[in-house]
Amino acid sequence: MKTTDPKKRQLLDSLKGGLIVSCQTQKDEPIYTPDMSVKMAECAKWGGAVAIRANIPEQIKKIKANVDLPVIGLWKIWNDDTDVFITPTLEACQAVWDAGAEIIALDCTAQINHEGKPARDLLPIVKKAIPEAIIFADVSNYDEARWAVDHGADIVGPTLYGYTEATKNIEDPNFREFARICRDFKDEAYVIMEGHIYTPEDAMKVIFLGAHAVVVGSAITRPHYITKRFTDLLTGYQNNWRVAERSAH
Repeated sequence: MKTTDPKKRQLLDSLKGGLIVSCQTQKDEPIYTPDMSVKMAECAKWGGAVAIRANIPEQIKKIKANVDLPVIGLWKIWNDDTDVFITPTLEACQAVWDAGAEIIALDCTAQINHEGKPARDLLPIVKKAIPEAIIFADVSNYDEARWAVDHGADIVGPTLYGYTEATKNIEDPNFREFARICRDFKDEAYVIMEGHIYTPEDAMKVIFLGAHAVVVGSAITRPHYITKRFTDLLTGYQNNWRVAERSAH
Protein backbone atom coordinates (compact mmCIF):
# COMPACT_ATOMS: atom_id res chain seq x y z
CA MET A 1 0.00 0.00 0.00
CA LYS A 2 1.21 3.50 -0.79
CA THR A 3 2.20 5.61 2.17
CA THR A 4 -0.68 7.21 4.03
CA ASP A 5 1.53 9.86 5.61
CA PRO A 6 -0.01 13.15 4.39
CA LYS A 7 3.32 14.99 4.25
CA LYS A 8 4.95 12.25 2.19
CA ARG A 9 1.91 11.97 -0.09
CA GLN A 10 1.92 15.70 -0.73
CA LEU A 11 5.56 15.66 -1.80
CA LEU A 12 5.25 12.50 -3.88
CA ASP A 13 2.09 13.68 -5.60
CA SER A 14 3.86 16.92 -6.55
CA LEU A 15 6.23 14.90 -8.74
CA LYS A 16 3.49 13.39 -10.91
CA GLY A 17 4.24 13.51 -14.62
CA GLY A 18 7.38 15.53 -14.03
CA LEU A 19 11.07 15.46 -14.83
CA ILE A 20 13.59 14.82 -12.06
CA VAL A 21 17.12 15.83 -13.01
CA SER A 22 20.10 13.97 -11.59
CA CYS A 23 22.71 16.62 -10.74
CA GLN A 24 25.89 14.76 -9.86
CA THR A 25 29.57 15.29 -10.39
CA GLN A 26 32.67 13.57 -9.05
CA LYS A 27 36.06 15.14 -8.36
CA ASP A 28 37.77 13.14 -11.10
CA GLU A 29 35.40 14.38 -13.83
CA PRO A 30 36.34 17.23 -16.21
CA ILE A 31 33.23 19.24 -15.28
CA TYR A 32 33.91 19.18 -11.54
CA THR A 33 34.00 22.42 -9.57
CA PRO A 34 32.86 22.83 -5.96
CA ASP A 35 29.60 24.47 -7.06
CA MET A 36 28.91 22.56 -10.27
CA SER A 37 26.13 20.40 -8.79
CA VAL A 38 24.39 23.58 -7.59
CA LYS A 39 24.61 25.14 -11.04
CA MET A 40 23.19 21.96 -12.55
CA ALA A 41 20.30 22.07 -10.07
CA GLU A 42 19.64 25.75 -10.76
CA CYS A 43 19.50 25.02 -14.48
CA ALA A 44 17.18 22.08 -13.85
CA LYS A 45 14.79 24.23 -11.85
CA TRP A 46 14.90 26.97 -14.48
CA GLY A 47 13.99 24.35 -17.08
CA GLY A 48 10.98 23.11 -15.14
CA ALA A 49 12.25 20.08 -13.21
CA VAL A 50 10.09 18.99 -10.29
CA ALA A 51 12.93 17.54 -8.18
CA ILE A 52 16.67 16.88 -8.08
CA ARG A 53 18.58 13.65 -7.55
CA ALA A 54 21.94 14.34 -5.94
CA ASN A 55 24.96 12.44 -4.65
CA ILE A 56 27.18 13.03 -1.60
CA PRO A 57 25.99 14.83 1.56
CA GLU A 58 28.15 17.87 0.83
CA GLN A 59 26.58 18.43 -2.59
CA ILE A 60 23.07 17.70 -1.28
CA LYS A 61 23.48 20.32 1.42
CA LYS A 62 24.65 22.96 -1.08
CA ILE A 63 21.79 22.22 -3.45
CA LYS A 64 19.21 22.43 -0.67
CA ALA A 65 20.63 25.79 0.38
CA ASN A 66 20.26 27.23 -3.12
CA VAL A 67 17.45 25.44 -4.94
CA ASP A 68 13.90 25.14 -3.64
CA LEU A 69 13.06 21.67 -4.97
CA PRO A 70 12.74 18.26 -3.30
CA VAL A 71 15.94 16.23 -3.35
CA ILE A 72 16.40 12.51 -3.81
CA GLY A 73 19.67 11.98 -1.99
CA LEU A 74 22.19 9.18 -2.21
CA TRP A 75 25.83 8.56 -1.43
CA LYS A 76 27.93 6.52 -3.83
CA ILE A 77 30.52 4.58 -1.84
CA TRP A 78 32.64 2.03 -3.66
CA ASN A 79 34.35 -1.05 -2.21
CA ASP A 80 36.52 -3.41 -4.23
CA ASP A 81 34.69 -6.53 -3.06
CA THR A 82 31.16 -5.57 -4.13
CA ASP A 83 29.14 -3.91 -6.88
CA VAL A 84 26.85 -2.33 -4.27
CA PHE A 85 27.63 1.38 -4.10
CA ILE A 86 24.41 3.42 -3.77
CA THR A 87 23.96 4.50 -0.13
CA PRO A 88 25.12 1.07 1.10
CA THR A 89 25.00 1.61 4.88
CA LEU A 90 22.67 3.02 7.51
CA GLU A 91 25.31 5.62 8.34
CA ALA A 92 25.36 6.78 4.72
CA CYS A 93 21.55 6.98 4.68
CA GLN A 94 21.58 9.03 7.88
CA ALA A 95 24.18 11.40 6.43
CA VAL A 96 22.05 11.91 3.30
CA TRP A 97 19.01 12.60 5.46
CA ASP A 98 20.92 15.00 7.72
CA ALA A 99 22.14 16.87 4.61
CA GLY A 100 18.53 17.75 3.84
CA ALA A 101 17.30 15.18 1.33
CA GLU A 102 13.60 14.44 1.66
CA ILE A 103 13.99 11.14 -0.22
CA ILE A 104 16.75 8.58 0.36
CA ALA A 105 17.78 6.34 -2.55
CA LEU A 106 19.50 3.06 -1.80
CA ASP A 107 20.46 -0.16 -3.54
CA CYS A 108 17.63 -2.66 -3.08
CA THR A 109 18.98 -5.36 -5.36
CA ALA A 110 19.88 -8.91 -4.36
CA GLN A 111 23.58 -8.11 -4.84
CA ILE A 112 25.87 -8.91 -1.92
CA ASN A 113 27.26 -5.85 -0.17
CA HIS A 114 30.57 -5.14 1.56
CA GLU A 115 29.28 -6.79 4.74
CA GLY A 116 28.40 -10.01 2.90
CA LYS A 117 24.63 -9.46 3.02
CA PRO A 118 22.05 -8.76 0.29
CA ALA A 119 21.96 -5.01 -0.34
CA ARG A 120 18.17 -4.93 -0.02
CA ASP A 121 18.31 -6.03 3.62
CA LEU A 122 19.14 -2.41 4.44
CA LEU A 123 15.67 -1.19 3.40
CA PRO A 124 13.70 -2.24 6.52
CA ILE A 125 16.56 -1.07 8.74
CA VAL A 126 16.47 2.43 7.24
CA LYS A 127 12.68 2.60 7.44
CA LYS A 128 12.84 1.85 11.16
CA ALA A 129 15.78 4.17 11.88
CA ILE A 130 14.55 7.14 9.80
CA PRO A 131 10.75 6.76 9.61
CA GLU A 132 10.25 10.34 8.37
CA ALA A 133 12.23 9.65 5.18
CA ILE A 134 10.72 8.67 1.85
CA ILE A 135 12.60 5.63 0.54
CA PHE A 136 13.47 5.23 -3.15
CA ALA A 137 14.40 1.60 -3.89
CA ASP A 138 16.93 1.36 -6.73
CA VAL A 139 16.44 -2.08 -8.32
CA SER A 140 17.48 -3.89 -11.49
CA ASN A 141 14.55 -6.17 -12.28
CA TYR A 142 10.92 -7.05 -11.63
CA ASP A 143 11.58 -9.50 -8.78
CA GLU A 144 13.67 -6.97 -6.87
CA ALA A 145 10.93 -4.39 -7.37
CA ARG A 146 8.42 -6.85 -5.93
CA TRP A 147 10.60 -7.43 -2.87
CA ALA A 148 11.16 -3.72 -2.30
CA VAL A 149 7.45 -2.92 -2.54
CA ASP A 150 6.60 -5.77 -0.17
CA HIS A 151 9.10 -4.42 2.35
CA GLY A 152 7.85 -0.87 2.40
CA ALA A 153 9.64 1.12 -0.32
CA ASP A 154 7.74 4.31 -1.08
CA ILE A 155 9.25 4.56 -4.57
CA VAL A 156 10.67 1.88 -6.81
CA GLY A 157 12.66 2.41 -10.00
CA PRO A 158 14.96 0.34 -12.28
CA THR A 159 17.96 2.58 -11.61
CA LEU A 160 20.37 -0.36 -11.47
CA TYR A 161 19.22 -2.07 -14.65
CA GLY A 162 22.53 -2.27 -16.50
CA TYR A 163 24.70 -2.10 -13.38
CA THR A 164 24.38 -5.61 -11.97
CA GLU A 165 26.26 -8.69 -13.14
CA ALA A 166 23.18 -10.04 -14.91
CA THR A 167 22.45 -6.78 -16.74
CA LYS A 168 25.88 -5.17 -17.14
CA ASN A 169 25.87 -5.26 -20.96
CA ILE A 170 22.50 -3.53 -21.27
CA GLU A 171 22.47 -0.31 -23.30
CA ASP A 172 18.76 0.50 -23.63
CA PRO A 173 15.77 0.64 -21.27
CA ASN A 174 13.54 -2.41 -21.01
CA PHE A 175 10.19 -0.75 -21.68
CA ARG A 176 8.23 -3.99 -21.47
CA GLU A 177 9.65 -4.89 -18.07
CA PHE A 178 9.07 -1.34 -16.84
CA ALA A 179 5.46 -1.41 -18.04
CA ARG A 180 4.98 -4.65 -16.10
CA ILE A 181 6.38 -3.05 -12.94
CA CYS A 182 4.02 -0.09 -13.38
CA ARG A 183 1.03 -2.33 -14.01
CA ASP A 184 1.61 -4.59 -11.02
CA PHE A 185 2.94 -2.18 -8.40
CA LYS A 186 1.51 1.28 -9.11
CA ASP A 187 -1.22 0.86 -6.49
CA GLU A 188 1.31 -0.15 -3.82
CA ALA A 189 4.18 2.27 -4.46
CA TYR A 190 5.18 5.17 -6.68
CA VAL A 191 6.98 3.83 -9.76
CA ILE A 192 9.58 6.21 -11.18
CA MET A 193 11.66 5.54 -14.27
CA GLU A 194 15.39 6.03 -14.03
CA GLY A 195 18.11 4.75 -16.31
CA HIS A 196 18.87 4.78 -20.05
CA ILE A 197 16.54 7.67 -20.86
CA TYR A 198 18.29 9.99 -23.33
CA THR A 199 15.53 11.79 -25.24
CA PRO A 200 12.33 13.70 -24.42
CA GLU A 201 10.49 11.15 -26.55
CA ASP A 202 11.64 8.24 -24.36
CA ALA A 203 10.79 10.23 -21.24
CA MET A 204 7.27 10.75 -22.56
CA LYS A 205 7.05 7.07 -23.50
CA VAL A 206 7.66 5.91 -19.91
CA ILE A 207 5.10 8.38 -18.58
CA PHE A 208 2.63 6.86 -21.06
CA LEU A 209 3.58 3.38 -19.79
CA GLY A 210 2.67 4.38 -16.25
CA ALA A 211 5.66 6.08 -14.67
CA HIS A 212 4.78 8.53 -11.91
CA ALA A 213 7.80 10.63 -12.94
CA VAL A 214 11.07 10.18 -14.82
CA VAL A 215 14.68 10.78 -13.78
CA VAL A 216 17.24 11.87 -16.38
CA GLY A 217 20.87 12.50 -15.58
CA SER A 218 23.76 12.06 -18.00
CA ALA A 219 21.76 13.10 -21.06
CA ILE A 220 21.19 16.51 -19.48
CA THR A 221 23.97 17.30 -17.03
CA ARG A 222 27.16 15.54 -18.16
CA PRO A 223 28.53 16.93 -21.43
CA HIS A 224 31.59 14.67 -21.39
CA TYR A 225 29.33 11.58 -21.53
CA ILE A 226 27.09 13.18 -24.16
CA THR A 227 30.21 13.83 -26.29
CA LYS A 228 31.46 10.29 -25.72
CA ARG A 229 28.18 8.79 -26.93
CA PHE A 230 28.65 10.66 -30.22
CA THR A 231 32.32 9.81 -30.63
CA ASP A 232 31.78 6.15 -29.75
CA LEU A 233 29.36 5.87 -32.65
CA LEU A 234 31.51 7.92 -35.03
CA THR A 235 34.48 5.62 -34.39
CA GLY A 236 32.46 2.45 -34.98
CA TYR A 237 31.96 1.58 -31.32
CA GLN A 238 35.66 1.01 -30.71
CA ASN A 239 35.00 2.15 -27.16
CA ASN A 240 31.97 2.07 -24.91
CA TRP A 241 31.10 5.28 -23.06
CA ARG A 242 29.15 3.23 -20.50
CA VAL A 243 32.42 1.80 -19.16
CA ALA A 244 33.36 5.27 -17.98
CA GLU A 245 29.89 5.94 -16.63
CA ARG A 246 29.92 2.74 -14.57
CA SER A 247 33.41 3.25 -13.19
CA ALA A 248 34.12 3.80 -9.52
CA HIS A 249 35.14 7.30 -8.49
